[in-house]
Amino acid sequence: MTDQRRRIPRTDAVLADPRLAELTPVFGRSRVKAAVTAAQRRARDGEIDPELVAETALASLSDAGPRRVINATGVVVHTNLGRAPLSGPALEAVRVAAGSTDVELDLVTGRRGRRGRGALAALAQAVPAAEAVHVVNNNAAALVLAATALAYGKEIVISRGELVEIGAGFRLPELLESTGARLREVGTTNRTTVADYGAAIGPATGFVLKVHPSNYRVEGFAGTPGVGELAGLGVPVVGDIGSGLLRPEPALPAEPDAATWLEQGADLVTASGDKLLGGPQCGLLLGRTGLVERLRTHPLARALRVDKLTLAALEATLTHAANPTRAALLADLPTLRRRADELLLLLHADGVKADVVDTVAAVGGGGAPGVELPSVAVTVPLALAGPLRTGTPAVVGRAAADRYLLDLRAVAPDDDGDLAAAVAAAWEAAACA
Repeated sequence: MTDQRRRIPRTDAVLADPRLAELTPVFGRSRVKAAVTAAQRRARDGEIDPELVAETALASLSDAGPRRVINATGVVVHTNLGRAPLSGPALEAVRVAAGSTDVELDLVTGRRGRRGRGALAALAQAVPAAEAVHVVNNNAAALVLAATALAYGKEIVISRGELVEIGAGFRLPELLESTGARLREVGTTNRTTVADYGAAIGPATGFVLKVHPSNYRVEGFAGTPGVGELAGLGVPVVGDIGSGLLRPEPALPAEPDAATWLEQGADLVTASGDKLLGGPQCGLLLGRTGLVERLRTHPLARALRVDKLTLAALEATLTHAANPTRAALLADLPTLRRRADELLLLLHADGVKADVVDTVAAVGGGGAPGVELPSVAVTVPLALAGPLRTGTPAVVGRAAADRYLLDLRAVAPDDDGDLAAAVAAAWEAAACA
């Protein structure tokens, strides 16, 4: 403990850090000093390394509002970085919708219109197999609404191998049981059959739930029925595809999509809007008219409805095929290598020690587990990780041994210049530390 405390930098030395000195006129000396003192306290308590006092103080000062981050992690849909970045058309739609907009007004008749009718029409057009559609604020909300409206006081039949944890400690069984439904677990962790489902169905059944395990894989002696096999059991089949594909994607052939599951016999499919679809956070409900209408008119639907900004972004995402998520998924290796070589030249011109390496990226966001996306990264010294995270814009990569990888697959090409400038600034700051 004594050695640890001796390593903690003095307050005046930290305040002299050029990055903090630059912020002093903006935030005021007292606030900057308070941030430094809090970081020193965390270092004394062993929460952070003493060498990270300045970076921790910088990070706390940046917590006043959302900051722009360049995603160089190699994870295309990164939950901690806000999942899917919005497309240009979606951003423009949000800008327009931020003012007064026709979210619930028919401008032709002057009468009240259906809320979000443009987004709903675009969603219905994107998945013709759906008889009706509805949108709520995320996929968990979609499942909660389905369980409440269709299985309150009843049973939801689900395979034991699909009782997933969806992140941040939220577990599907607890989520569903909070609605007043009961879970009827069938089969085993690795194998469940149609007969297992059939034996559990009875007068108390609300629906059968089929969950795509989008954030893990079970391999070996394993098996579970497809949606088509469950469709003939005489009760509604609700499918949670998780990652948000609306149609088959050749680049991800094993990832389920809403259109296919509906065509195979699912009565209702739920999905996320901010994952592989590349849109805003929302939960999509697609399926039979009778079921969707029961959900749409349920009292809980009002509490789970989306705002005008989400509706605007969703409509624009659905009506414009191109978006950053799709571009990142489909980026080709020659283009990534060319960009990496150009970035390397810029960094070498600024004296930064960097290299280009082949690497592997991931889909992320609870989608396509195990799928590897060949990629290219620029590597810099690991010591730049902290300065990059606390710089402007912030840059987040990933550590590999003693190097820090800046994977270009999820970096928008238009951000390459800003990335080069951020690395050069971090290099200079690290040299001054």
